[in-house]
Amino acid sequence: MKKWLMVIAAVAISAGAFAADGWMTDFEKAKELAKEQKRHILIDFSGSDWCGWCIKLDKEVFSKQAFKDYAKDNLVLVLADFPRDKSKQSSALQKQNEELSKKFGVRGFPTVFILGPDGETVAKTGYQAGGPEAYVTHVKKLIADVKPEK
Repeated sequence: MKKWLMVIAAVAISAGAFAADGWMTDFEKAKELAKEQKRHILIDFSGSDWCGWCIKLDKEVFSKQAFKDYAKDNLVLVLADFPRDKSKQSSALQKQNEELSKKFGVRGFPTVFILGPDGETVAKTGYQAGGPEAYVTHVKKLIADVKPEK
């Protein structure tokens, strides 16, 4: 099973589905992976090269090992980035991110959504003070607060 996942990851990386540090950029591939692995999706709507709070969230939480360790085993990470310098983004990626922004009603940055493995919205959040451990606790609570339908 691990070999199979490594092959999928290698193909996805070569196809440009991943950004840095395990963050995916292809939302459809992320949904497929989340469904397959039965993991929640965390989408970070960011202005990575101009938004102060986005940079702070990345520096204080997403780039820290405590968050990475939790995410590696529990989440599929998606970066929907809206940088000023779009030279490193394909037009298809820019279009996808605009469509996602409209679909989720993003009105500011950073905006973070947690989706279930089925792709349905579980929670909306953003920057939270306290570092990676506090953020992981926050995400776990958002996921735990979702009541399964009967």
